[in-house]
Amino acid sequence: MQTSERLLRDQDAAAALGVSKTTFWRLTKDGTVPRPIKIGASSRWPQSEILAVIERAKAARAEAA
Repeated sequence: MQTSERLLRDQDAAAALGVSKTTFWRLTKDGTVPRPIKIGASSRWPQSEILAVIERAKAARAEAA
């Protein structure tokens, strides 16, 4: 049996990244955050993809140091 991954709303994903919803959508538009999964008119992001954005930012910070 496959376990479902939690899907985040824009406000929850933005909160996880510590940014406003406006900034979150800007990051989505520029490709920093992956495009959402559309479920009807709703946009959702797998939690693992938001965590991956954080991990990439941490890796980039380590490379710059």
